Amino acid sequence: MFTGIIQAVGQISHLQKKNSDCRIKISTTNLDLSSTKLGDSIAVNGVCLTVIELDGTGFSADVSNETLSLTTLGHLAPGSNVNLEKALTLSTPLGGHLVSGHVDGVGKVVNRSSDGRSERFEIEAPSALAKYIAHKGSICVDGISLTVNSVNGAKFDLNIVPHTLKETTLDAYGVGYEINLEVDLIARYLERLILGDKASIPSSGNMTEAFLAEHGFVR
Repeated sequence: MFTGIIQAVGQISHLQKKNSDCRIKISTTNLDLSSTKLGDSIAVNGVCLTVIELDGTGFSADVSNETLSLTTLGHLAPGSNVNLEKALTLSTPLGGHLVSGHVDGVGKVVNRSSDGRSERFEIEAPSALAKYIAHKGSICVDGISLTVNSVNGAKFDLNIVPHTLKETTLDAYGVGYEINLEVDLIARYLERLILGDKASIPSSGNMTEAFLAEHGFVR
């Protein structure tokens, strides 16, 4: 588990293709790895990866074909900057929100504009994720815990303050840039709980309006 509070920006220093998956090495000059061990988890742009090698400059991790196909990690190249966060412990301040490191989908920046000293980003999420994104709710964008300012269909706005722009990779994102999205854990579990006993019945996995109306959630 993670908090979505970025601890450092690293850089892809090496990428080795291995059949349909790959091994990446990440240079972590500003991330303290003194207590990190082989097998530990580190979130890379919001994707939970397992440390398989450590040296004096960073760490390496294997990335499966599944992860490459469902996240933006497949678009990375040597020199790409990435947001990094080590897994939380019981003594870690929960400054963001609970993040699993399991990406739900890939979104895209559709607009960016200045808002005082901040930057406002409009993001378009995959349509299947729209129901999990709420006004003033939390969302994880490339590993960063952020607050949703407004929602319009599958699009939502984020207001990024100067500190976040400086300490993460966000300031490099322009229109068309693709990002990893993880919705709030509570929203996902709530949908499953609403199903009740029907959760054990195989289905398409979609919460329909008819189902919600039947159970009093829609009038």
